[in-house]
Parts: sequence; structure tokens; C-alpha cells
Amino acid sequence: MAASSWGLGDLMNLVRILVQNGVMKETDVARLQEAIATAPNKPLHAVIIEQNFAKEEDVLPVLADQFGMELVDLTKATVDPETVRMMPSKLVHRRNLMPLSRSNGSLIVATGDPFDVYAIDELQTLTGLHVHPVLASPREITRLIKTHFGVGGETVTAMVQERKDDAIELLEELEADDSEIAKQAQEASVVRLVNEILMEAANEQASDIHVEPEEHALRIRYRIDGLLHTQNLPPEINRFQSAIISRIKIMARLNIAEKRLPQDGRIKMRVNNREIDVRVSIIPMIHGEGIVMRLLDKSRMVFNLKNIGFLDDTYDGFRKMIARPHGIVLVTGPTGSGKSTTLYSALNEVKEETTKIITVEDPVEYQQEGISQIQIHPKIGLTFAACLRSILRHDPDVILIGEMRDFETAEAGIQASLTGHLVFSTLHTNDAPSAFTRLIDMGVEPFLVSSTVEGVLAQRLVRTICSACKEEYEPHLSELPADFPGVAEKNYPKILYRGRGCRKCHQSGFKGRTGIHELMVNTDQLKDLIVQRTNANALRAVALKNGMVTLRQDGWRKVTAGVTTIEEVARVTAADLF
Repeated sequence: MAASSWGLGDLMNLVRILVQNGVMKETDVARLQEAIATAPNKPLHAVIIEQNFAKEEDVLPVLADQFGMELVDLTKATVDPETVRMMPSKLVHRRNLMPLSRSNGSLIVATGDPFDVYAIDELQTLTGLHVHPVLASPREITRLIKTHFGVGGETVTAMVQERKDDAIELLEELEADDSEIAKQAQEASVVRLVNEILMEAANEQASDIHVEPEEHALRIRYRIDGLLHTQNLPPEINRFQSAIISRIKIMARLNIAEKRLPQDGRIKMRVNNREIDVRVSIIPMIHGEGIVMRLLDKSRMVFNLKNIGFLDDTYDGFRKMIARPHGIVLVTGPTGSGKSTTLYSALNEVKEETTKIITVEDPVEYQQEGISQIQIHPKIGLTFAACLRSILRHDPDVILIGEMRDFETAEAGIQASLTGHLVFSTLHTNDAPSAFTRLIDMGVEPFLVSSTVEGVLAQRLVRTICSACKEEYEPHLSELPADFPGVAEKNYPKILYRGRGCRKCHQSGFKGRTGIHELMVNTDQLKDLIVQRTNANALRAVALKNGMVTLRQDGWRKVTAGVTTIEEVARVTAADLF
């Protein structure tokens, strides 16, 4: 039943109970009636929840009591696979019904709208079973439908039936030829499916989408908080593999006829009023073209040095390092370890009206006000090194080099620092001491490395414990790694933290990520060793004596502070050998 079809008595009864329970204010009733008038096709309880008059967990129990229905927590419910297989998927998606189990001619189905009696009648007609509805969170129903019927399941069904629809707003005009494959990729149903894949990834706050063709299937995985999650897809999607890939190529302004060579492109789109840049990389695989799309959500990125996970001592040390007038500051770590975020945050920390900052990047990930950013184009000779030679004539104070990837780039960065500039850059090394030896291995003279590199910050990202389901527990000695603080002396912390798993974190116990860091400041003693081409292990030993905290140690500090878990730190760091 739509909100507009509620009688005044029905309306006042539900609202009266919510007011009595203290979850709604009497002064909100008039505003609620106005909200109902603007959403005539929505159930009353949905309007109350969506407009923030009351929380879902407060409204649903009242609704269940009014209708004499059982309220089910779907995060703990068990779904019978056989029941799912015999359900009409089109109806499931259209009416947002989730089948749970079947026995003795009865079908238990979760619904978020007890007034939609037509949906129950239609399901009974199609299945020939007596349908017993139970009440559940509409959000949880949607999540379970995507889990068991697949992301885009409704769209694939619609594609088979040639239904038409569209979503996502693209911020650039697309161009496509008149070839047959281009026409297939531009069909509204294909457009809608690709949009649904992109929207689902954006809503799940995924950093990457992996589209992986296999011999008899198409696999799609989202990287969420650093880990890949396989999406359940309807098998019919395999039929549209070629059209899906071609549609992504068109959106990224790539050559849809080229299937033998790698291609890189970019999609600019808006989802729910959020601008999102999508970097697209396509590589030919054995069973077709594999695609990885990196999602850069501008609205979620806040480049603030205090918000990236530094503990006080590391923050103070890094802040002093980037405040120096010249020299090189390096941030190291594998791909996806947050190096760009740290560098952008550092630039924002030193950015002033009196300071000229120029960056050379491949690609420019986030556009920053007050900073001059250059996108390199190696195909036309605009390389890192070529840019660096030119931008020195633009009178910069601070220079960011996206990556020191070869001798030419490293040499140009060192020359810039020697001429009085502060240079930020990244390297791919496993720890901070290895950065010095890596530069020397590239061919840079050791005396130049020792005199220009002011310090190195190595970092990794770990998942943070979900604040909504965070709980204390007593660790057992046998569960703790040998290098965990206090284990050797049996004086380890008696209380640690973990996430139970809840709706907000999709039962994972984690929500979001933070950094763990290893800051190595170059000292006179280290400079002498670098000139002598001393190996990374010896440099590490000296740095530790000078008070350096390793990645692993910083991780353990965040475990004891209740930020992350032992398993997370162990997953991204190796045990310290010293």
C-alpha cells in the first residue's frame, strides 16, 4: 500500500506508537505528512526511515507488531539454495522479495513492505505454494538478492526480454562507429547492465572492478578495503560478455575493434551526485579481454595528513621532514598502499599562497586547487625526466614526481633538490632502508643519494575495525605472534579488540582502512654508510638504534590501540628479523 492510501487512523496509530516510544517527535507529524504527499508511491514506514524521522531498527519492530508478523534479522538467516533456484528472479527483483525456505507446501519469504499484498498474491500464483511473509530490513533484502541472484540479475533477465532503461550520468560525450559490435554495445539493456555494475561498485565503496573472462564464464570482482570480493552473477551474463566489454571500451573512448593490444582509458561519471573518475586498463587474455577499472571517488577523498593513520611521533617526524626547504622525501610501498594519498596530503600541508607547487604524474589522479599538475605523455616524448627539465624554469618551490622509476627520472629529481627545491616522490620498495639501495642500484651516485634524500616513509594499508560492532576480547598467548609486544616476557595486553560483524560492515568486522608506517630519517651516521654502499640490512640496524619504528611495530601499536587486528597486521607485513 502506498503512503497516500493510508487512512488517517492508520497513520496516527503508527506515528502515535513511535512518538510514545520516544523515537519520533510530535512536532515532526506535520512535516511527515508533507513528505508523504511528495512520495505517494512509497510505504509510510519507508518515508519515515528515508526522511530520518526515525531509524529503521526502531520502526520495523512496531510495524511487525501491528501486522502480527515475525521480524527476521537477515544477517543471521539461513537461505535454502533449492528455494532460491525455483524462484522467479524477475519477481524477486521487481517486488524486493527474498525467499528463505520451503517446507510442506509453504514458502517463507522476507518482505520489507507488509502492505504490498499484491506481491504476495503474485508469488503464490507463480509458485503454487502458500506464501508466509516475514518482515525484514529492505536494505538487507536487497543485499541478499544481490548475493543469491547476482549483481545485475534483474537487468540480465530484462536483457533477454529486451527491456530498456538507463542509469549513470556520463560527464563526457561518447563517440561510437556504426559497426555491428558498436550497435550491440549501445543497446539500452547492455548500457543498463554496465551502469549497474559501476553503480554497485561505487555504492560498495570499491576501489577497483575486475572483469575477468574465463573459458565458460565471466567473473566480476570488486576490491573493497583492499580485498577482492567475487560478485555472484546470473549465468546468462556470459552471452553478453562481448557487448559488455565493448560498452566499457566506448565509455572509456577506446578502440572497440582492437582486441590484440593493451589499451588504457578513462571514464568520467556521476553517481548519486558524486563525481567519480574511472581509470580503465584492458589487456588481452587467453579467453578474452580482461578489464580492471580503478574508481577514484572525489567526494570521499580528503587529503589531510592527520587523517591517514599517523601516530603522534610519526606525524611529528614526517611533518618536520616535509617542512625542510630542500631535499628529497620518498614514500615507498607496493601498488595500492596509499602512497598517492600520503603525498597529496603532504602537499596540502605545505601549500601556501607564497609557495609554487608543480606535480608530474602518470596519471593525474586527483585535481588539486592551488597546485600546478602535469600529465605525462611518453608516446610524444613528455616523460618524467623531460617534464622535470622544463618545470625548473617555472620557478617551483615544491615538486612532486609521481614515481622515480628509472635512472633518468631519479637523476632529474636529485638535480632539482640540489638546486634548492623540495622534491616528493615514490618508489616501489618493501621497506624504508631499501629505498636508498634502490636508488644506488638505478645508477645514482651514493654521495648524491646520501646528501639529497632527507628521509623515507614506508607504508601499508590495513583494514580498521568496524566501530558499530567493535568488541573487547581476551587474547590467548598461543594466538599471539612471537614478535607481538610483551609476548616474550608474557606481559602482553590482556584486552584487545575485534569486530563481531554487522550490517554496516557486511559481517566482515572491518570498515575502512588506515595506514601503518615506517619513518626513516637520514642522519650523519646513515649518510656515511650510504656513501660506502652499505646494504639495506645494515642501514636498518642503525636506523632501529636511532629509534625507527618498523611497519610491523607500528601495526602492533595500532592493534593495542584498538584500531585494527593482529590478523590484519600479519597479513600485510613480514616479521621483523633483527
